[in-house]
Amino acid sequence: MAITKLMGRWDTAGIEVKDPGLKAYINLRPVMVPRSSGRQASKQFHKSNLTIVERLMNHLFVPGHRGKKHIRSSGRMGGKSSTAWKLTKETLTLLEKRSKKNPVEILVHAIENAALREEITSFQVGGIMARKAVITAPQRRVDLTLRLIVQSAFQKSSNKKKTMAEALADEITACYNYDSANSTAIKEKERIEREAAGAR
Repeated sequence: MAITKLMGRWDTAGIEVKDPGLKAYINLRPVMVPRSSGRQASKQFHKSNLTIVERLMNHLFVPGHRGKKHIRSSGRMGGKSSTAWKLTKETLTLLEKRSKKNPVEILVHAIENAALREEITSFQVGGIMARKAVITAPQRRVDLTLRLIVQSAFQKSSNKKKTMAEALADEITACYNYDSANSTAIKEKERIEREAAGAR
């Protein structure tokens, strides 16, 4: 019996999610084409049923989007699944070529390293705004990490010689190595957790 591999190339069977809080939220089911075309969109917590590579691809459609507006134009990134597919495949191929390891495993451990555990919420008490540290929900941890990784790579490749695939591979590698000097996602995680520690 033939083993199904992700994108027909990478085996996900031996990959282990070490963070117990993220085990149920990082889906490593091997599929030939990681594209569900929104079949799970009407169900609550549907994102947990998507493979982690498809969730990365979904963030590639709007890499310039921050908060409630586009800080940068997403340019040619949005619109087609084939664009996100090619970019993701190119990124994973680059990761495999550089590290000689399974690129999906590198992506998973990069997410575990860059996923923040605490953040700050604001609420009104009387006439003032109070800030309080809260534990980040596991699904939100994965989403925020993927968003930060993609936005960072897009910013580093905009109007530069470096391609988006190269910038994305660099950011994922830096997160995998917990290199805060070269990873915007790790820096942002440390900043938010520092603020949360001060607001306890």
